[in-house]
Amino acid sequence: MKFPRLTALMHPVKRIRKSESGSTALEFGVLAIPFFMIIVATVETLVAFAGEQILVNAVDKMSRQLRTGEITFNMGRTTDLTEAEFRELFCNEINIVLSCSNTISSDQKLFIDLKNVVNYSDIDVGIPKVNSADYAELDTSGFEYSPGGSGSINVLRVYYKWDVTVDLIRPYITNIRPGAEGSEYYLMVSTMAFRNEGYP
Repeated sequence: MKFPRLTALMHPVKRIRKSESGSTALEFGVLAIPFFMIIVATVETLVAFAGEQILVNAVDKMSRQLRTGEITFNMGRTTDLTEAEFRELFCNEINIVLSCSNTISSDQKLFIDLKNVVNYSDIDVGIPKVNSADYAELDTSGFEYSPGGSGSINVLRVYYKWDVTVDLIRPYITNIRPGAEGSEYYLMVSTMAFRNEGYP
C-alpha cells in the first residue's frame, strides 16, 4: 500500500542524499591551503637555489677580475676600487634575483670578506659565527677589504642572508636562527681562493 503524501515528503530528502554537486568544492576547500603552501614552498626553494647559483657566478667573475688585475686596490691606478665601489659592482652582478644595497648598513643582507693571505693554509675553512651554537648568527667583525697585488694569494668569501618566508620549509633550510626575536635565514655562502697573475 502506498502513501502518496509520505512519498511526496520523502522526495526532497532523497534528492539531498543523492546530491554530490558540492562535494568537489568542499574537497578543494579542504585541500587548497596545504596544496598552495607546497607550491609556494617549492617555488621559494627553487628561487633560493637559483639565487645561490647567481651568487657563485658573481664570486667567480669578480675573482677573475681581481686575479688578472682588472680590479686592483690601493695601487694608484685607474683600476683601483674602494670597498664601496667593489660592493656596488658586486651588487650589479646579483640584483637580478638577490636584493642588495650598495651601501653598508645595519640591516644589510650581503657581506663581503676579501683579503690576501701568505699561504693557502692560512685560509679559514669554517663559517665565522658569534658563538659555537649550530645556528648562531654570522660574525662579521673580522671581515676585511684588503686584496693584494700582483702574485699575491687572495680569498673572496661572500655571504648572503636569504629571508625564508614560507613557514613550511623554514625549519629545514634555515641555518641561521638568532633566537625567538631574530629573523631566520638561509645563509648562502660562496668562496674563491686564488693567486693573482703576475701583472705589471
